[in-house]
Amino acid sequence: MGRLEGKVAIITGAAKGLGEADARMFAREGATVIMTDMDEANGQRVAGEIGQAAEFHVQDVRDERQWEDLIADVVSRHGKLDVLVNNAGVVEPGTIETQTAEEYKFVMEVSADGTFYGCKYAVPAMKASGGGSIVNMCSIASVQGEPIVVAYAAAKGAVESLTRSVAVHCANNQYDIRCNSVHPAGILTPMVEEIGPKVMDRDDLRPASEGPAPSALGEPDDIAHTVLFLASDESKFINGAAIRVDNAKSVVEGVVP
Repeated sequence: MGRLEGKVAIITGAAKGLGEADARMFAREGATVIMTDMDEANGQRVAGEIGQAAEFHVQDVRDERQWEDLIADVVSRHGKLDVLVNNAGVVEPGTIETQTAEEYKFVMEVSADGTFYGCKYAVPAMKASGGGSIVNMCSIASVQGEPIVVAYAAAKGAVESLTRSVAVHCANNQYDIRCNSVHPAGILTPMVEEIGPKVMDRDDLRPASEGPAPSALGEPDDIAHTVLFLASDESKFINGAAIRVDNAKSVVEGVVP
Protein backbone atom coordinates (compact mmCIF):
# COMPACT_ATOMS: atom_id res chain seq x y z
CA MET A 1 0.00 0.00 0.00
CA GLY A 2 1.02 3.64 -0.45
CA ARG A 3 3.11 3.30 -3.61
CA LEU A 4 1.49 6.51 -4.96
CA GLU A 5 0.91 8.20 -1.61
CA GLY A 6 0.41 11.93 -2.04
CA LYS A 7 0.49 11.87 -5.84
CA VAL A 8 -2.12 13.54 -8.05
CA ALA A 9 -3.01 11.58 -11.18
CA ILE A 10 -5.19 12.14 -14.23
CA ILE A 11 -6.48 9.03 -16.02
CA THR A 12 -8.42 9.41 -19.26
CA GLY A 13 -10.92 6.85 -20.48
CA ALA A 14 -11.43 5.89 -16.84
CA ALA A 15 -15.13 5.04 -16.84
CA LYS A 16 -14.53 1.39 -17.70
CA GLY A 17 -11.99 -1.15 -18.86
CA LEU A 18 -8.30 -0.47 -18.39
CA GLY A 19 -8.84 3.10 -17.19
CA GLU A 20 -11.23 1.96 -14.48
CA ALA A 21 -8.75 -0.68 -13.32
CA ASP A 22 -6.00 1.96 -13.19
CA ALA A 23 -8.18 4.36 -11.20
CA ARG A 24 -9.15 1.77 -8.61
CA MET A 25 -5.57 0.58 -8.17
CA PHE A 26 -4.13 4.10 -8.01
CA ALA A 27 -6.61 5.08 -5.30
CA ARG A 28 -5.77 1.99 -3.26
CA GLU A 29 -2.12 3.00 -3.45
CA GLY A 30 -2.73 6.49 -2.07
CA ALA A 31 -3.17 8.69 -5.13
CA THR A 32 -5.74 11.39 -5.68
CA VAL A 33 -7.31 10.27 -8.96
CA ILE A 34 -8.91 12.59 -11.49
CA MET A 35 -10.92 10.34 -13.80
CA THR A 36 -12.09 11.59 -17.19
CA ASP A 37 -14.29 10.07 -19.89
CA MET A 38 -17.20 10.84 -22.18
CA ASP A 39 -19.27 8.20 -20.37
CA GLU A 40 -20.55 10.30 -17.49
CA ALA A 41 -22.89 7.69 -15.99
CA ASN A 42 -20.24 5.00 -15.61
CA GLY A 43 -17.57 7.51 -14.66
CA GLN A 44 -19.61 8.95 -11.81
CA ARG A 45 -20.53 5.45 -10.65
CA VAL A 46 -16.91 4.27 -10.52
CA ALA A 47 -15.72 7.45 -8.82
CA GLY A 48 -18.49 7.07 -6.23
CA GLU A 49 -17.45 3.49 -5.55
CA ILE A 50 -13.81 4.51 -5.13
CA GLY A 51 -14.74 7.27 -2.69
CA GLN A 52 -13.02 10.48 -1.66
CA ALA A 53 -9.79 9.61 -3.44
CA ALA A 54 -11.46 9.96 -6.86
CA GLU A 55 -13.30 12.61 -8.81
CA PHE A 56 -14.82 12.43 -12.27
CA HIS A 57 -14.85 14.97 -15.11
CA VAL A 58 -16.49 14.70 -18.52
CA GLN A 59 -13.76 15.21 -21.11
CA ASP A 60 -13.46 14.86 -24.86
CA VAL A 61 -9.74 14.23 -25.32
CA ARG A 62 -9.96 15.47 -28.92
CA ASP A 63 -10.62 19.01 -27.64
CA GLU A 64 -7.39 20.90 -26.93
CA ARG A 65 -9.12 23.59 -24.87
CA GLN A 66 -10.63 20.97 -22.57
CA TRP A 67 -7.15 19.61 -21.91
CA GLU A 68 -5.80 23.05 -21.12
CA ASP A 69 -8.70 23.81 -18.78
CA LEU A 70 -8.60 20.40 -17.07
CA ILE A 71 -4.91 20.50 -16.19
CA ALA A 72 -5.08 24.12 -15.08
CA ASP A 73 -8.02 23.25 -12.81
CA VAL A 74 -6.27 20.21 -11.33
CA VAL A 75 -3.12 22.19 -10.57
CA SER A 76 -5.16 25.05 -9.12
CA ARG A 77 -7.12 22.81 -6.76
CA HIS A 78 -4.55 20.14 -5.92
CA GLY A 79 -1.35 22.14 -6.24
CA LYS A 80 0.39 19.87 -8.75
CA LEU A 81 0.15 17.08 -11.31
CA ASP A 82 2.34 14.02 -10.76
CA VAL A 83 0.95 11.42 -13.13
CA LEU A 84 -0.92 11.40 -16.44
CA VAL A 85 -2.24 8.17 -17.94
CA ASN A 86 -3.32 8.75 -21.54
CA ASN A 87 -5.63 5.75 -21.67
CA ALA A 88 -8.57 6.95 -23.79
CA GLY A 89 -8.85 5.19 -27.13
CA VAL A 90 -11.30 3.74 -29.63
CA VAL A 91 -11.15 1.07 -32.32
CA GLU A 92 -13.11 0.65 -35.53
CA PRO A 93 -12.57 -2.50 -37.61
CA GLY A 94 -11.30 -2.07 -41.14
CA THR A 95 -8.45 -2.97 -43.49
CA ILE A 96 -6.52 -0.54 -45.67
CA GLU A 97 -9.12 -1.26 -48.37
CA THR A 98 -12.27 -1.02 -46.24
CA GLN A 99 -11.51 1.50 -43.48
CA THR A 100 -13.29 4.76 -44.23
CA ALA A 101 -11.61 8.13 -43.99
CA GLU A 102 -14.13 9.16 -41.34
CA GLU A 103 -13.32 6.11 -39.20
CA TYR A 104 -9.60 6.71 -39.63
CA LYS A 105 -9.85 10.36 -38.57
CA PHE A 106 -12.00 9.50 -35.55
CA VAL A 107 -9.63 6.83 -34.26
CA MET A 108 -6.58 9.05 -34.84
CA GLU A 109 -8.18 12.05 -33.15
CA VAL A 110 -9.03 10.13 -29.99
CA SER A 111 -5.84 8.10 -29.60
CA ALA A 112 -3.09 10.12 -31.29
CA ASP A 113 -4.36 13.70 -31.01
CA GLY A 114 -5.72 13.13 -27.51
CA THR A 115 -2.39 11.78 -26.31
CA PHE A 116 -0.52 14.67 -27.95
CA TYR A 117 -2.68 17.24 -26.18
CA GLY A 118 -2.35 15.43 -22.87
CA CYS A 119 1.43 15.41 -23.07
CA LYS A 120 1.57 18.98 -24.36
CA TYR A 121 -0.21 20.39 -21.30
CA ALA A 122 1.01 17.90 -18.71
CA VAL A 123 4.71 18.54 -19.32
CA PRO A 124 4.66 22.24 -18.29
CA ALA A 125 2.50 21.42 -15.25
CA MET A 126 4.83 18.64 -14.13
CA LYS A 127 7.90 20.75 -14.83
CA ALA A 128 6.52 23.46 -12.55
CA SER A 129 5.96 21.02 -9.70
CA GLY A 130 9.29 19.23 -9.96
CA GLY A 131 8.64 16.26 -12.22
CA GLY A 132 6.24 13.45 -12.94
CA SER A 133 5.38 10.39 -14.99
CA ILE A 134 3.35 10.13 -18.20
CA VAL A 135 2.08 6.70 -19.23
CA ASN A 136 0.69 6.39 -22.75
CA MET A 137 -1.55 3.41 -23.43
CA CYS A 138 -0.42 1.80 -26.66
CA SER A 139 -0.92 -1.72 -28.04
CA ILE A 140 0.93 -4.60 -29.64
CA ALA A 141 -0.85 -3.32 -32.75
CA SER A 142 1.98 -0.79 -33.02
CA VAL A 143 4.68 -3.48 -33.21
CA GLN A 144 3.11 -6.18 -35.37
CA GLY A 145 0.82 -6.33 -38.38
CA GLU A 146 -2.85 -5.90 -37.42
CA PRO A 147 -4.61 -5.93 -40.81
CA ILE A 148 -8.24 -5.63 -39.68
CA VAL A 149 -7.77 -2.54 -37.45
CA VAL A 150 -5.58 -0.43 -39.68
CA ALA A 151 -6.56 2.96 -38.22
CA TYR A 152 -6.06 1.70 -34.65
CA ALA A 153 -2.63 0.31 -35.55
CA ALA A 154 -1.65 3.62 -37.15
CA ALA A 155 -2.83 5.60 -34.13
CA LYS A 156 -0.92 3.40 -31.68
CA GLY A 157 2.18 3.65 -33.85
CA ALA A 158 1.93 7.41 -33.59
CA VAL A 159 1.52 7.19 -29.81
CA GLU A 160 4.60 4.98 -29.49
CA SER A 161 6.76 7.42 -31.46
CA LEU A 162 5.32 10.42 -29.62
CA THR A 163 6.23 8.75 -26.32
CA ARG A 164 9.91 8.51 -27.27
CA SER A 165 9.97 12.10 -28.47
CA VAL A 166 8.48 13.39 -25.20
CA ALA A 167 10.84 11.25 -23.14
CA VAL A 168 13.95 12.53 -24.90
CA HIS A 169 12.75 16.14 -24.80
CA CYS A 170 12.23 15.97 -21.05
CA ALA A 171 15.53 14.16 -20.46
CA ASN A 172 17.47 16.66 -22.58
CA ASN A 173 15.98 19.53 -20.62
CA GLN A 174 16.44 17.79 -17.25
CA TYR A 175 12.76 18.09 -16.37
CA ASP A 176 12.63 14.85 -14.31
CA ILE A 177 9.54 13.86 -16.29
CA ARG A 178 9.37 10.31 -17.60
CA CYS A 179 7.21 9.18 -20.52
CA ASN A 180 6.67 5.50 -21.29
CA SER A 181 4.20 3.45 -23.34
CA VAL A 182 2.41 0.23 -22.39
CA HIS A 183 1.52 -2.27 -25.11
CA PRO A 184 -1.17 -4.79 -24.12
CA ALA A 185 -2.39 -7.73 -26.14
CA GLY A 186 -6.10 -8.59 -26.00
CA ILE A 187 -7.56 -7.78 -22.59
CA LEU A 188 -11.05 -8.57 -21.31
CA THR A 189 -12.49 -5.06 -21.54
CA PRO A 190 -15.76 -3.71 -22.99
CA MET A 191 -13.85 -2.42 -26.04
CA VAL A 192 -12.44 -5.87 -26.84
CA GLU A 193 -15.80 -7.53 -26.20
CA GLU A 194 -17.50 -5.10 -28.60
CA ILE A 195 -14.99 -5.39 -31.44
CA GLY A 196 -15.33 -9.18 -31.78
CA PRO A 197 -18.95 -9.24 -33.02
CA LYS A 198 -18.24 -6.29 -35.35
CA VAL A 199 -15.47 -8.23 -37.04
CA MET A 200 -17.37 -11.54 -37.23
CA ASP A 201 -20.39 -9.83 -38.80
CA ARG A 202 -18.35 -8.69 -41.80
CA ASP A 203 -17.23 -11.12 -44.50
CA ASP A 204 -14.36 -8.83 -45.53
CA LEU A 205 -12.88 -8.87 -42.01
CA ARG A 206 -13.73 -12.31 -40.63
CA PRO A 207 -10.45 -14.18 -39.92
CA ALA A 208 -9.78 -17.65 -41.31
CA SER A 209 -9.63 -18.99 -37.76
CA GLU A 210 -11.29 -17.85 -34.56
CA GLY A 211 -9.48 -15.47 -32.24
CA PRO A 212 -8.18 -16.32 -28.79
CA ALA A 213 -10.59 -17.85 -26.31
CA PRO A 214 -11.57 -15.61 -23.38
CA SER A 215 -9.24 -17.58 -21.13
CA ALA A 216 -6.33 -16.57 -23.40
CA LEU A 217 -7.05 -12.88 -22.89
CA GLY A 218 -5.53 -10.82 -20.12
CA GLU A 219 -7.38 -9.10 -17.29
CA PRO A 220 -7.50 -5.32 -16.77
CA ASP A 221 -5.43 -5.59 -13.59
CA ASP A 222 -2.65 -7.26 -15.59
CA ILE A 223 -2.18 -3.91 -17.29
CA ALA A 224 -2.96 -1.77 -14.25
CA HIS A 225 -0.08 -3.32 -12.29
CA THR A 226 2.33 -2.23 -15.02
CA VAL A 227 0.83 1.25 -15.22
CA LEU A 228 1.06 1.55 -11.43
CA PHE A 229 4.76 0.62 -11.55
CA LEU A 230 5.48 3.23 -14.24
CA ALA A 231 3.53 5.87 -12.31
CA SER A 232 5.44 5.18 -9.10
CA ASP A 233 8.95 6.23 -8.12
CA GLU A 234 9.99 2.58 -8.38
CA SER A 235 10.43 3.12 -12.13
CA LYS A 236 12.44 6.35 -11.81
CA PHE A 237 15.13 5.12 -14.24
CA ILE A 238 12.71 3.93 -16.94
CA ASN A 239 12.10 6.54 -19.61
CA GLY A 240 11.11 6.25 -23.25
CA ALA A 241 10.39 2.54 -22.91
CA ALA A 242 7.76 0.56 -24.81
CA ILE A 243 6.67 -2.17 -22.43
CA ARG A 244 4.75 -5.11 -23.88
CA VAL A 245 2.26 -6.81 -21.58
CA ASP A 246 1.09 -9.58 -23.87
CA ASN A 247 2.26 -12.99 -22.63
CA ALA A 248 4.63 -13.22 -25.65
CA LYS A 249 1.80 -12.84 -28.19
CA SER A 250 3.76 -10.23 -30.19
CA VAL A 251 6.84 -12.44 -30.58
CA VAL A 252 5.26 -15.68 -31.76
CA GLU A 253 5.71 -17.01 -35.30
CA GLY A 254 3.61 -15.10 -37.82
CA VAL A 255 0.70 -16.48 -39.82
CA VAL A 256 1.39 -14.94 -43.23
CA PRO A 257 1.63 -17.84 -45.74
